[in-house]
Amino acid sequence: MTMFNSSIFLGVLLFVSCAEHKGQTMDITTEKLKSNTIYDTATFGTGCFWCTEAIFQRLNGVVKVTSGYGGGEILNPTYEEVCSGTTGHAECCQIIYDPEVVSFDELLEVFWKTHDPTTLNRQGNDVGTQYRSVIFYHTADQKEKAEHYKKELDSSGAFNNPIVTAIEPYKNFYSAEAYHQEYYNSNPGQMYCRFVILPKVEKFEKVFKDKLKRTGITQK
Repeated sequence: MTMFNSSIFLGVLLFVSCAEHKGQTMDITTEKLKSNTIYDTATFGTGCFWCTEAIFQRLNGVVKVTSGYGGGEILNPTYEEVCSGTTGHAECCQIIYDPEVVSFDELLEVFWKTHDPTTLNRQGNDVGTQYRSVIFYHTADQKEKAEHYKKELDSSGAFNNPIVTAIEPYKNFYSAEAYHQEYYNSNPGQMYCRFVILPKVEKFEKVFKDKLKRTGITQK
């Protein structure tokens, strides 16, 4: 797996100041989940959405993570259809967060550091367009930041190979089947969880130990 240079990466990040129902398309850039608090939305694909969900739901300031399918042309896709690689959808997560606690810039930092953005349509043994590295931007500001960081990380040599992350306008999101939600938390003993997701979560906890929620998972 291509590794990033942490010192270069940090320099780049400092460069810029910083209807969940099956079959329903969600298009929310802000959502009011509790009184007097306005939340923003980010939508990322980093390969298998079980991994993406497990990581971002542990980040302080993130209030809700939904696994699902986005960016394709097929209405109401099923997991089996998306796995065929013919729907145009990517496995992704819709992340609702409190911008007063965690910024979009910080979410992007987690995005870049917790998967390999240099492998085209692949993360490890998960291969296909449904596993592409992708940022679905909801606003012009999100697009600008995503493109800026991608360019700066590429030019700085933070990764050994060119970044192939797609930056696409958000157009749809379909929540995945119920059994995909909270998958890692509900199935910690499952083989994929133990040998693929757990190492990613443990690495994430070490790198972002100051940005974790205080409850949920034991910090390493």
